Amino acid sequence: MSIQHSDNAAEFVAHSDDVFGRIASRYDRLCDLFSFGIHRMWKRRVADIIAQEEWQTLLDGATGTGDIMLRVLKKQIPASRRIIASDISPQMLAIAQGKLGQHGAQVQLCQLDMHSMPDIASGSVDAYSISLGLKICQRHLALQEALRVLRPGGRLIILEASNIRPAWLHRAYLMYMAICTPAIGWLATGGDASAYKYLLHGVREFPGAEQLAAEMLDMGFCDIRYERLSLGIVAVHIARKPG
Repeated sequence: MSIQHSDNAAEFVAHSDDVFGRIASRYDRLCDLFSFGIHRMWKRRVADIIAQEEWQTLLDGATGTGDIMLRVLKKQIPASRRIIASDISPQMLAIAQGKLGQHGAQVQLCQLDMHSMPDIASGSVDAYSISLGLKICQRHLALQEALRVLRPGGRLIILEASNIRPAWLHRAYLMYMAICTPAIGWLATGGDASAYKYLLHGVREFPGAEQLAAEMLDMGFCDIRYERLSLGIVAVHIARKPG
């Protein structure tokens, strides 16, 4: 039986609310505030995984300020490897350019919508990564597009919100988020409510690690495995396009 995919965990529509454009200059600081700095450990781990995979061309969707791609490049990956760092927000890409500009020979920055990337040819990339962006898009469309652009045998690497085990601890975490996230977000953004509304809703509604793995399998990916980080606040999923 085919799994029914919810469209968008955060109920975020980029063309309707340019929240990431508004908070681009404060985005890295907000990540520190919302996660108490733990996101740095998550990013180190996913950068390690990406760097260790075998690829020559990597497409990174929702690259944001370029934080994770910078960590990948610092792994001293072979000079022949090429990264396409993409995001829908030009303001975020401008900040990424400041971080990644010194690696210009290996990095190409592109403004792309993960739901549809006609500029990227089918079967043209060896690996596709997306970190903390799948919950703010229509994930079934984004995953279908990832499957399209990957070559047969190509790798998909995802870092995203997940489910803490045991379940009672996950419920406690969501309760903490519901109480503390609005207060932190309101103070940090000067009252921009949308900046934390999407985060809170996306974390609450995004599927757990097992369900996301099942959705990926249902869509056509294979060899799926995942690793929970920080008890399962987030998880890294790795999958392969058949072939």
